[in-house]
Amino acid sequence: MDGYLVSTDGSAVPADRPAAERALSAGSLLWLDLRGTGADTLAMLREVFGFHPVAMEDVAEFRQRPKAENFGDFAYIVAYAATKVLGKLVEVHLFYAENFLITVSKKGHVSGVLDDIRSRLATDGGSDDAPGRPGRLVMLHRILDAMADTYFGPLSDLDDRIDALLERIFARPTKDELSDLLAMQRWLVGVRKLVSPQRDVAAALQSGVVVLPGKTADADPYLRDLYDHVIRISDQIDSYRDLLSNGMDAYLSMVSNKLNEVMKQLTIIATVFLPLSFLTGFFGQNFAWMVTHLGGLATFLGLGIGTEIVAVAGLYWLFKRRGWL
Repeated sequence: MDGYLVSTDGSAVPADRPAAERALSAGSLLWLDLRGTGADTLAMLREVFGFHPVAMEDVAEFRQRPKAENFGDFAYIVAYAATKVLGKLVEVHLFYAENFLITVSKKGHVSGVLDDIRSRLATDGGSDDAPGRPGRLVMLHRILDAMADTYFGPLSDLDDRIDALLERIFARPTKDELSDLLAMQRWLVGVRKLVSPQRDVAAALQSGVVVLPGKTADADPYLRDLYDHVIRISDQIDSYRDLLSNGMDAYLSMVSNKLNEVMKQLTIIATVFLPLSFLTGFFGQNFAWMVTHLGGLATFLGLGIGTEIVAVAGLYWLFKRRGWL
């Protein structure tokens, strides 16, 4: 069993079943952080804490949609954290009750976020049970808030990438820009699919639709703060989605303009050679009169070369007059 058991005094020990049972019976279990869903972990959650079979099924499978549900004396929450721009999102399952808080995640996925929280707990001396600051609910807020804050860094990097991408698109659009644009759109769509229900989770916790056991009015500021952070993330995602849509429109517009320029150049070339082809074809006819009467250097220079020069000059004047060159 991989993980840590954090007591109310901030001390942490490796997680195992006997330690969890002792802390739970003594009422000193603040936070049980479990990494992985092995057989021993699931057996402890089922037998020691008595979680509902439906919740146990979700924990065993993972790949769940963000949600918050009541199961009598405990609340079950699924939330996601970000890693890096274009990176995968990581899933965390939380069980909250009056006398314990448990997080379950895949091994190695969000260890940095949760380890930082555990380190700060050791420095701060554990939970703050002073009036107005319920300890375990503060821990729940810290974890969910830290997971929400993991989105700000990748979204800021995405903003920089979008700016650089738009500059390249307006300079010289290529297939590389299109590939980058589609990759960003795909990642942002995936993030939005998870952040939107996570926003609903924060709203349900704040409004009391999902009741946290032992929740009092003192907990409201923490839940409002969590909801505010998730709303900000959701708004940023919508803004970047609009920017990427505009980027796609700009890419298609630049490609279309480039195609129009190429077609314009080819059309001018074809138009120039059209009268030249007519003249050479006309004087290339093998009629007897033309063969016997049209000859000599002057005729060649006047009718042969001269008419072609006049045709090209006339077309150039026409194109210049209409602004096509």
